Amino acid sequence: MGNEHLDFLRYPIGRFAPPDSISEKELKVWIAALEVFPSRLSNLVCDLSDVQLNTPYRNGGWTVRQVVHHLSDSHHNSYMRFKWALTEDTPQIKVYDEKAWAALEDSVSGPIDLSLEHLEAVHKKLVYLLQRVDRAVLKKGFLHPESGFTTLEENVGRYVWHGNHHYAHIERLLEARGWTG
Repeated sequence: MGNEHLDFLRYPIGRFAPPDSISEKELKVWIAALEVFPSRLSNLVCDLSDVQLNTPYRNGGWTVRQVVHHLSDSHHNSYMRFKWALTEDTPQIKVYDEKAWAALEDSVSGPIDLSLEHLEAVHKKLVYLLQRVDRAVLKKGFLHPESGFTTLEENVGRYVWHGNHHYAHIERLLEARGWTG
């Protein structure tokens, strides 16, 4: 398998590339996407069997179950980053070992409903917050130890991308296996 094919499997919608500037309209579209993402994901995975949930989306990749749990974990961490940046002056965030978290028993064998319900709650809280903060406040941000400064408005787009990125992993697996509709 060539590097281009592997890159396509790893990044089916491409890598996140933040725009140079973020318009009010784009921000509203992103917030709306965050609002509906949990239900989109739930609709995609809710009827999958344990065999399907335990299938990796690519060779060497996480299982569908692990991807669902990762989305919950990651978006929870993102929500915390928003809260820190809104209440502190450019905080340096703590990164977490995604692979290690995905290898924990709750991610390997836990019911996906736990993470689907958690993701729904986290997104409802985040969307509620984002719809009510002054746009200027979203210029605040945090320091990521590896990637540097990120504004909150950019982080909104990053997590829309992140959800769609993993959604595409699952969707492509389902299509490739003939497990759709």
